Amino acid sequence: MNSKVKKIKVNTKLKEVYSFDEINNCKNYDELLQLGKNKSNQKDVEKRKNEVDENDLATIIYTSGTTGKPKGVMLSHRNIVQNVLAGIPRLPLIVGSSKVLSFLPLCHIFERVLIYIYQHAGVTVYFAESLETIGANAQEIKPNLMSVVPRLLEKVFNKIYAKGSELNGVKKLLFFWAISLGERYEPYGQNGWLYELKLKIARKLIFSKWRAALGGELETMVSGSAALQPRLSRIFCASGMMIMEGYGLTETSPIVSVGMHANNFFKIGTVGKPISNVEVKIADDGEILIKGPNVMQGYYKDPERTASVMTGDYFHTGDKGEIDSDGFLKITGRKKEMFKTSGGKYIIPTLIENELKESNFIEQVMVIGENQKMPAALIQLNFDFIKEWIDRKNLDIEKTPDEIIKSKEIIKRIQIEVDKCNLRFGKWEQIKRFELTPNVWSIENGHLTPTMKMKRDIILEIYNHQVQKIYE
Repeated sequence: MNSKVKKIKVNTKLKEVYSFDEINNCKNYDELLQLGKNKSNQKDVEKRKNEVDENDLATIIYTSGTTGKPKGVMLSHRNIVQNVLAGIPRLPLIVGSSKVLSFLPLCHIFERVLIYIYQHAGVTVYFAESLETIGANAQEIKPNLMSVVPRLLEKVFNKIYAKGSELNGVKKLLFFWAISLGERYEPYGQNGWLYELKLKIARKLIFSKWRAALGGELETMVSGSAALQPRLSRIFCASGMMIMEGYGLTETSPIVSVGMHANNFFKIGTVGKPISNVEVKIADDGEILIKGPNVMQGYYKDPERTASVMTGDYFHTGDKGEIDSDGFLKITGRKKEMFKTSGGKYIIPTLIENELKESNFIEQVMVIGENQKMPAALIQLNFDFIKEWIDRKNLDIEKTPDEIIKSKEIIKRIQIEVDKCNLRFGKWEQIKRFELTPNVWSIENGHLTPTMKMKRDIILEIYNHQVQKIYE
């Protein structure tokens, strides 16, 4: 990474590069801290701080580009500071003493604003070494709170489920009893005293081990970036690790709404209630419109595109949603990701995808079918779970991805999962055909953004052969 930065440094106004790690021919972070001890230029620093106006441009952040070319979002100091101040009351932070684990990209506004909130509360922030080491890092620091994306929670649960499947006898029965209990979880004791008694037992016997794997003191996870399966939300909340879903966009700095367990501000399947200084309105076509001090200044060097997403002070999110009678916001789909079949029927792919991903056999799925006669799906299997399933069933299948996706037994089993999902949807929405992909969809291979959202156009391009096979 250091060599890559040095190659382009001459083409930038970058003065110096400092590394956290000890690297030859690179200045270290400790040297930067030493420079900060020199107070001789403090008057100049204060002068420059005082010259900053709240409406000055603070940062340009590029969107993830899941459905098109990334856009440069211009955010002012006011946009960000107002969002931080209104977001603080929603996080269960104990000022000066909470411990937080951070692993999401700091170049994205979601994690950046959370870091500002943590700094304002004076809590300790630890940065995970990598996605793969989150479990080990959590055990080391024992965090009270962390931000997550649904993809990470899916991977964590899949690993837990696979280990539970390997148990025998009473232990296995207890494991699946606890999961079954978790799938019915409702907050605030809504299921009654008997359920709460069973939950207390499940937490002591089973769920306590889940919490221990993440340090034992994790009480809340804030989930953003994409929709979370309600089933996962229920199971993790039942385990004692509360998941508070939030909603926002780069263009809204980003927080629009977020759940909070206190004060009955939490309802599963929703993204909480809007924060105090943000107004949410649902347009006639179901689109979510946002008004508030958090709405961006505009897109960098693109006034036409800026004008196209604004109606007066309201920003058009491109997402569809509804507000229930209790004031909770629910996301129902994304306008840009919706498509019509050749028969003129609208399909909301995210609803079908989330339903399919509740299967332990399926890790990723993308619903396709724009201008085609029927919706179909590209499916990336949960290879770790399937390998364990092959052993459990004593099947004669070579456990390589290429052989797994060709196996008639596997295809037949996935068809059962697809058929089960189809029961939840209208005939025009049901998945008629699917193709299994041989590799894991990842950030490195270009399938996912840094916040683990699917790059739909790229996935279509990578698996063009499978798409053609479906519709031929």
